[in-house]
Amino acid sequence: MFNLFRRNEWSMKKDGQSDVVLIGAGIMSATLGAMLKELAPEWNITIFEKLSEAGAESTNEWNNAGTGHNALCELNYTVEKKDGTMDISKAVRINEQFQLSRQFWSYLVGKNLLQDPHDFIMSVPHMSLVEGEKNVKFLRKRYEALSQNPLFQGMEYTEDRDKLTEWVPLIMDGHTSSDPIAATRSEMGTDVNFGALTRMLIDNLQEQGVTVRYNCNVKDMKRNGDGLWELKVRNGKSPRIETHVAKFVFIGAGGGSLPILQKSGISEGKGIGGFPISGLFMVCKDPEIVKRHHAKVYSKAKVGAPPMSVPHLDTRYINGEESLLFGPFAGFSPKFLKNGSLLDLFLSIKPHNLLNMIMSGLKEFGLEKYLIQQLLLTDKQRLKELQVFVPTAKLEDWELLVAGQRVQVIKETKEGGKGTLQFGTEVVTSADGTVAALLGASPGASTAVHAMLNVLSRCFPQDFAQWQPKIKEMIPSYGISLEENPELFREIERSTARALGLK
Repeated sequence: MFNLFRRNEWSMKKDGQSDVVLIGAGIMSATLGAMLKELAPEWNITIFEKLSEAGAESTNEWNNAGTGHNALCELNYTVEKKDGTMDISKAVRINEQFQLSRQFWSYLVGKNLLQDPHDFIMSVPHMSLVEGEKNVKFLRKRYEALSQNPLFQGMEYTEDRDKLTEWVPLIMDGHTSSDPIAATRSEMGTDVNFGALTRMLIDNLQEQGVTVRYNCNVKDMKRNGDGLWELKVRNGKSPRIETHVAKFVFIGAGGGSLPILQKSGISEGKGIGGFPISGLFMVCKDPEIVKRHHAKVYSKAKVGAPPMSVPHLDTRYINGEESLLFGPFAGFSPKFLKNGSLLDLFLSIKPHNLLNMIMSGLKEFGLEKYLIQQLLLTDKQRLKELQVFVPTAKLEDWELLVAGQRVQVIKETKEGGKGTLQFGTEVVTSADGTVAALLGASPGASTAVHAMLNVLSRCFPQDFAQWQPKIKEMIPSYGISLEENPELFREIERSTARALGLK
């Protein structure tokens, strides 16, 4: 592959030819494009986006909760082990990954490649809130474990109802249960408008000469005799299929990544299936209600519910306006994208992944039952779930919003065997490094910088070694454990907060 990047001539004339093609104009492609423009500004980059604008699918601000995921509030990132101790390793890992994103965004702000950071990121406290003796005990253990770690400095814990009324008055108003209740709170949390961030990144890439083609659907891709990739692209509704040639292809099309990965034919994509899960949120824009809640408050998921369905009540900042978002309520659609086809799921089933799909269906009966229950919910039943968080909530103050589609990876793993449903974010790369694809969901966008560094290191190992000084300039803590270097963490946390206008 690396010799290909050093050739001066192409072997054939096509409709288009690029060093790098990015499929999908979401946060992942925007992040990879921004990084490559800093590391290899001479490379020719083309972006193909199926829709008419950037960040319009899973990245869109109304299609996700906007949580800057750094494990301050997400209870499913910590696990109580059989011996009663708390495993915080995943929480630490995700926190460190989000710190990389903050550093890269701060670098771009410093170079005026991102203008007003408040257009995409705001300080919002992150909280965990639980009820019941067992859950309170869990949260107390979680707090005791996390509070000893420098990445979670300043986290507060309380079981005092007066303090909770001070922290979340909207939730505590009308709360009559006598069950034990507890919460943790961190001022280091953020609300991130990933749609706005993506559009800003894509606009800057265009200003730097990157070609962005909207309304272009990648229908197929295959390797030609020279080891290059030929992409078949339909522009809009035109019957003509264009052919574009690229040396490296990144598939960052959200739920649409799996079908394109399958068309590439690379062996690393064999056996992988996908299970789509849709979501709904309830949204309140009434200023009188909105001003009584300022936090992202996460609770525990129901038994059998996927981790991405953890109920939470969030403060959001979108287009300069503050609102509240509650959910998500899970649902099912065979579409892989919100703007996808009802045939997506069925067309993704291939001979090589059929067994994994069948085994997953047999294993995930609890999830299937949960999804059916969610699909049958009425507006009044959703209101009842909201009232667990906001006892005084009225249906007329909240509207239902259809969120984005998430496609969870199904594959064989050592731990789970065949048909294991994965709930994280996964990077798949070809052995020769000419193709990479981003699959999965949460924590997704929050850890885009970490994921794209992973792509760069795996696909461009020789260049990556030469890029190290520039990478350290962009992301000072790259390759360093912030957990093990608390002074460096505090310095970086202060500098990024200052650059991004955070508390």
